[in-house]
Amino acid sequence: MRHSFPFSAIVGQEEMKHAILVAAVDPGVGGVLVFGDRGTGKSTAVRALAALLPKMKAMAGCAYGCDPEPGTPSCEHCAPLKAAGHPKTIQRDVPVVDLPLGATEDRVVGALDLERALSEGVKAFEPGLLARANRGFLYIDEVNLLEDHLVDLLIDVAASGENMVEREGLSIRHPARFVLVGSGNPEEGELRPQLLDRFGLAVNVSTPTDLTLRIEVVKRRDAFERDPEGFTAQWRKEDEKIRKRLVAARKRVNELSVPDDVLARAAELCMALGTDGLRGELALMRAARALAAYEGDKAVNEQHLRRMAAPALGHRLRRNPLDDAGSGTRVARAVEEVLA
Repeated sequence: MRHSFPFSAIVGQEEMKHAILVAAVDPGVGGVLVFGDRGTGKSTAVRALAALLPKMKAMAGCAYGCDPEPGTPSCEHCAPLKAAGHPKTIQRDVPVVDLPLGATEDRVVGALDLERALSEGVKAFEPGLLARANRGFLYIDEVNLLEDHLVDLLIDVAASGENMVEREGLSIRHPARFVLVGSGNPEEGELRPQLLDRFGLAVNVSTPTDLTLRIEVVKRRDAFERDPEGFTAQWRKEDEKIRKRLVAARKRVNELSVPDDVLARAAELCMALGTDGLRGELALMRAARALAAYEGDKAVNEQHLRRMAAPALGHRLRRNPLDDAGSGTRVARAVEEVLA
């Protein structure tokens, strides 16, 4: 059995961990982009998330893991079963699917099942990575190096929440709602603005400069590699605590109120920073609400806005040739002015 490095054992990188947890509480936040140096735990944190997530209820026999709840998006197979009432359900793990950089379009969206076509003479659909990622997480390492045609495809699917395949005589439409998680090194190339805007949160991670912290990272990683099972068992209780908080937060996140004065501060913050459109306000509001739910607070307040402002707004700023400050500094400055 392959073990993932325990989420609770990750040293430092608090902003990255909070962003990932916030996206797990409310997938409507819009995903997480993690940019930073190599070897700073980006992919480790994302893969550790898979072990944290509680199982989800899904339609039995469905290749896309459709949600059995009434009114939720369904494939052609599940829609009539749900309409008839009392559909058969199963418990399954929340998918965390890797999208390799070299993946073909057929591998991503799905294509004709050649084996069945040749052996049985029938046209059958072989689901792709988007189908597997439905209601889960789609992870792209080195997302800034992704080929342009795949970027265009992801933008379309992320906007519609649906994957439509029309090729080789097939016409398939199925739900493809997933949390997009990307990581990369900015030195290797920039991300296209259209895809960057689709990420609800973006955080930067850096190599630790504290000697004690670096030593602790090396010790924990070495302990995990020497005895993965024992190390995982050692941190299981801590991971279980996070899982329980996640489950509780998911149940109450939509019940939390966002006062009008907090919404006003969020809008003022976006106006002060000059962000385009309204995605900034929506991402900030949802992220602040998810953080409040995770921490057990009864309502969203300005402290939640303060903590989520940089991840939600930093990557949405226009470049200002007259201001050489980084996006984090500009957001911090605006936060102090608006939320003083």
